[in-house]
Amino acid sequence: MNFIYINQNILDNLFYILVSILIYYILLDHGKRLSQYGKTLITACMSIPIILCMKFPIYIDEYCVHDLRQIPFIIGTLYGGWPVGAALLVIILTFRFAFYGFNLLTLTVYIVIFIITALFSSKFKNFNRKNKLSSSILLILFLGILTSFISIVMSDYFRITEAYVFYFIILPPFIIVLALYIIEILKDAIIIRTQMVRLEKMEVVSQLAASISHEVRNPLTVVKGFVQLLKAPDLTQEVREQYIQHVVRELNSAESIISEYLAFAKPALEKVENILINREIGYVIEMIKPLANMNLVTISNQLAPGITRGNIQHFKQCFLNLIKNGIEAMPNGGELNIVSYVNNLDIIIEISDNGVGMNKEQINRFGEPYYSSKEKGTGLGSMVAVKTIQTMNGTLHLTSALNKGTTISITLPVYQEDHSAK
Repeated sequence: MNFIYINQNILDNLFYILVSILIYYILLDHGKRLSQYGKTLITACMSIPIILCMKFPIYIDEYCVHDLRQIPFIIGTLYGGWPVGAALLVIILTFRFAFYGFNLLTLTVYIVIFIITALFSSKFKNFNRKNKLSSSILLILFLGILTSFISIVMSDYFRITEAYVFYFIILPPFIIVLALYIIEILKDAIIIRTQMVRLEKMEVVSQLAASISHEVRNPLTVVKGFVQLLKAPDLTQEVREQYIQHVVRELNSAESIISEYLAFAKPALEKVENILINREIGYVIEMIKPLANMNLVTISNQLAPGITRGNIQHFKQCFLNLIKNGIEAMPNGGELNIVSYVNNLDIIIEISDNGVGMNKEQINRFGEPYYSSKEKGTGLGSMVAVKTIQTMNGTLHLTSALNKGTTISITLPVYQEDHSAK
C-alpha cells in the first residue's frame, strides 16, 4: 500500500505559535491587572500552541510523526525562566502521554531540552535583539542535533531521513527566529508607546510653560511702552492717569492669563458671552499702539459694528497676537490696516501689513506650535490664535507674498439675539 503524506499541518503549527504570541502581548498591553501575572500569562499562552501542535502533527514519513511543540516550549522557557519551563514541561508530557501513550525517549528528550534551555535563559534575557536571534539559532540547532543523537542511542527503530533533517533540524531555526523577531518588535512597541505617553505629558508641560511666558509677554510689552511714555515731562495729569489705567489694566490681564493657564490642570466651563467686535478690537488696538509706535508702524482701522459669541479674554488675546505679528513683520516700519464688515451671517475681519511676507511653507505651517518665521519666535501665539478662532466656529485664511506683505482674513459667525431667543 502506497502512503501519501501531506504536510499541510506545518502552516497550522506555525499559525498556532504566532497567534499565541500576539494574544500574549495584546493581553499584556491592554490588561493592566494581567501584567502582574506575566509568568502565568506566558505559560497559558505558550501551552495552547503546544497542545494544538501535538493534536495536529506533521507527518514526516510512514514511521515518523513530528510537530513544532518544542518552539513554544523553548520560547516560554527563554522568556519566563525555569518556572515557566517546568510548567510547560509538565503540560507537554501530560498531553503527549494522553494522546500517544508513555514513551521513555520523549520523557528524556524534553527533560534535556528543559535543562539546557532553562540554564541558558538567564543569559538570554540580557542579550540585545541581534544576540537573542543569533543565540536562539545556535541553541535550537544544538538541541536538535543533541536530541537526535539521544534518539539514535535509545531507540533501535529511530532513523534519520532527509525529511527528518529538514523538519527537525533545518526548519525550527527559521521558525524560532521569526517568532523571536516578532516578540522583540512587540516588546519594543509596548515600551515605545509607554515612553511616548510619558513624553506627551512632558510636552504638554513644556508647551504650557512656553505658552504662559509668551502670552504674559504681550501685556508686559504694553506696560513697558506706557511706562516709557510716562517719562515724558510734558504729560498732563489726565493723560498720565490714562496711561496708569492702561498699565493697571494690562497687569490685571497678565494675572488673568496666568490664572487661566494654571486652571488648565482643572479645566472649568469656559465663560461665553457676547463680543462686540468693533469695541474689543478697538481696545486691542489701543493696547498695542505703544508697541506700534516703537516700531514706526501706523495702525489704521475701519471697524463695522458686529456681535459674535465667545470668551472675550481669549478673543482679545487672539487678535493681540495677530496684530503683534503684523507689527513685527515690519521691522523698518510700515502701515497695518484692520478692517471688519458683516457679510450675511458672517463677520469678516482682515488684518493687512506691508511687511516681509511669507513663503508657501510658512503659510502652510502657520499655527503649528514651535514653528515661527521670527528668529526668536515660538509659534505659540499663532497656535493660540488659530485654536481660539476654531473654538468660536470661525475660520482663518492667510494670503502673503514675500516683501509685499500679508493679509489675514478671519471669518466669525454673527450672533443674532432675536433668533437665539426663539
